[in-house]
Amino acid sequence: MSQHAAEWLKSLHYPAADPVPAPDSSLRFEDGGQYRIEIPSTEGPRSLQAVIDEGRKRQVPLHRVSQGSGIMLMTDDEITEMLAIGREAGIEVNLFIGPRATFDVGAQVFSAAGKALGLSARGADQLRFALEDLERGVELGLKSVLVSDLGVLQVIGRMKATGALPGDLIIKTSVMMAPANPVSARILEDLGATTINIPSDLTIPQIASIRAAIQAPIDFYVEAPDNIGGFIRYFEIPELIRVAAPIYLKFGLRNSPDIYPSGTHIEGTVLALSRERVRRASLAMQTIARYCPDAVMSPLTPGR
Repeated sequence: MSQHAAEWLKSLHYPAADPVPAPDSSLRFEDGGQYRIEIPSTEGPRSLQAVIDEGRKRQVPLHRVSQGSGIMLMTDDEITEMLAIGREAGIEVNLFIGPRATFDVGAQVFSAAGKALGLSARGADQLRFALEDLERGVELGLKSVLVSDLGVLQVIGRMKATGALPGDLIIKTSVMMAPANPVSARILEDLGATTINIPSDLTIPQIASIRAAIQAPIDFYVEAPDNIGGFIRYFEIPELIRVAAPIYLKFGLRNSPDIYPSGTHIEGTVLALSRERVRRASLAMQTIARYCPDAVMSPLTPGR
């Protein structure tokens, strides 16, 4: 007789149910921190400088910025400048890899049923383009990349394992391929993901079930852009930290335009949105100070 579903999951070291009440996470960042702050959609050097300036003004600690338009839409000089600004401020700069379905000639990704394609790479050409985009970034000193395709993730993971890419390269998976259950999250980790963006509409017990299955930090939109739901979950930050640590708290913006692909033609809007994301992060810091002041934030390392 075959095992029951719950017994099978347990035998594979997965939770068989979403735990209620959700347990504390005992995992931490390597520096002992439970949480870090990430500002997404930081689309170039000017945007990064605006984020840093606003962070200093509002006394918001910043650990990571991520970019969405792609390495392919930045010049070498822009990438080099952005990385230099990040190093001086001690901020991890994470850039998106290459072309994706929404940049290609295919129309299915824009249909109601085709949205499941997400930001995947279409065909072998786009797969190669994505890897070439990655190689250009790494040659310029990039140490953290954002991936949205399973095949690209697997190849990068294998390149790291063989020494073809730096062993300390951070591989962050996009919310557009976010795993909604423990097994899916483990697959991403097994393929090489070192930090994993999960869906922003999961309940606390559902998040706890994913945390039970993976060691990698979780990336989570406390406020999600409209195109991934527009959820606003500031009062849940204490529970998110308690259950999902180590966690990157991310701050998108509801009721704001989609700026991908970005460029100088909309730079004023991009800069305004960047500053507002930092203001949103300041609200999160006040929530933490008020409701979970003992939560441990990773230390900052300016000038590294």
